[in-house]
Amino acid sequence: MKSVYIINGFLESGKTEFISFTLSQPYFQTKGTTLLILCEEGEVEYDDDVLKKSHTVVELVEDEKEMNPAKLIELEKAHKPERIIIEYNGMWNFKNFKLPWHWRLEQQITIIDASTFQNYYTNMRSLLAEMIRKSELIIFNRCDGLIDQLSSFKRNVKAVNPQAEIIFEDRNGEVSQIFEEDLPYDLKDEELKLDDYGYGIFYLDAMDNLERYIDKKITFVAMVLKPESSDGTYFVPGRMAMTCCADDMAFLGYACKYDKCDALENKQWVQVTATVHKEFWKEYNGEGPVLHAVSVTPAKKPKDEILNFA
Repeated sequence: MKSVYIINGFLESGKTEFISFTLSQPYFQTKGTTLLILCEEGEVEYDDDVLKKSHTVVELVEDEKEMNPAKLIELEKAHKPERIIIEYNGMWNFKNFKLPWHWRLEQQITIIDASTFQNYYTNMRSLLAEMIRKSELIIFNRCDGLIDQLSSFKRNVKAVNPQAEIIFEDRNGEVSQIFEEDLPYDLKDEELKLDDYGYGIFYLDAMDNLERYIDKKITFVAMVLKPESSDGTYFVPGRMAMTCCADDMAFLGYACKYDKCDALENKQWVQVTATVHKEFWKEYNGEGPVLHAVSVTPAKKPKDEILNFA
């Protein structure tokens, strides 16, 4: 199996700088060839010394139609690499990209120029969403002067890829981010009464900052989802959300322990008051937010059933 690393991003987002930095690190000075496949040429070029020291050969594939398994296997046979890095063209729809069956994707990283993010998010949202949807790591660089907007950027990305690790960087390095003041509720309140927007923010923020909510009481209106595996011990109250476009919907909800689950029906609307806890949950593959219901009562269907992150 060939190990593959894919670096996504629009032109001039900083992909080349990121890859160059990685190639120059001591841990990359290993035996065996690294095949670097470029899908576009930017203004920044790779340093010949860095390529030589890291045993890296470069191939340029500028036609999207040629970026197919047959072409990739041809390049593999020509260079017999130990590892493969693909600097992918952000204007190509990543949804259409296929790797050869015996290539294993080790990591996918998206590089975003924070100074141009809003423009791309507004005008090329579908392309951007496909890039970040399966990326494990998303790096916003060039964040200088944009601190007030970073929380919004983070919410936009998390709506598409809740599991992604997001890093913000300025010219001095990683940005220390504290976005508590941007929350649409006051964490000092004894009970957080979440409206539609507040619930969406809570769902996204609790993934990364669960400590803010531990033992906190929250109240919100949600739809009931009863997983087959619940055995009547829990249900998932949540909301459908549009994360990118009308065809891209997701159910946003956390497991909620409740001793009267049998009285609930799927897709029933309820008002939930619960306390937030950090617990191991099998479906999370680890620890995560688990709600303990204080009360669950029937509620009217909201005027807008779907939360809109698009």
